[in-house]
Amino acid sequence: MIEPDWLTETRAAYDTVAVDYARLIPDVVEGPLDRGMLTAFAELVGPGRPVLEVGCGTGRITAHLARLGLDVSGVDLSPGMIEVARDTYPELRFEVGSMTELAAPGDGLAGLVAWYSIIHLPPELLPGVFAGFRRVLAPGGHLLLAVKAGDRLVRLERAYGHTVSYDVHWLPPDRLAAQLTEAGFAVHATLVREPEGADAGPQAFLLARRPDTPAAR
Repeated sequence: MIEPDWLTETRAAYDTVAVDYARLIPDVVEGPLDRGMLTAFAELVGPGRPVLEVGCGTGRITAHLARLGLDVSGVDLSPGMIEVARDTYPELRFEVGSMTELAAPGDGLAGLVAWYSIIHLPPELLPGVFAGFRRVLAPGGHLLLAVKAGDRLVRLERAYGHTVSYDVHWLPPDRLAAQLTEAGFAVHATLVREPEGADAGPQAFLLARRPDTPAAR
């Protein structure tokens, strides 16, 4: 099967910037609201329970979640980013893979985090990706999304000091909430915060849960 252009471009871009991304982006999670959403997620999941970060990049959010007491691993499309993550956090587990074809077994995770990673997918793929997230979460499992809040497409041609070519989608939180509901999640918190620091616009965070019992149809 021929690989779609968006996937090839995104992988190539992050392979290119991996080392400088790790150098330029701080290991700590900046902003009390961002940290607060991660902390809330960790408390909802519970200590020591299995969590996967999809689109983990260089592993900084994976490491933050581990410090919050979760049994967390990461997966990313970019071998370059995974190499940096493994070198930086050798105590954690990282694998190359795509969120559009998650290899995790069904019903096996207590939590899943997609921290600014679904923004690189064509929006029409999101319903299928959310269905995949639900498949790998156990009943009662929690999902945390972080996105750039809006409704536009930005084509990046330079990032982290390198020439690149890939897409960033700004996504409307209400549309995401509706898609998560359609995929069988119960959305129980949505936070939209104003830009801080280098942010080019508002940022959104959605917490959702796979119900313990099948949703009525």
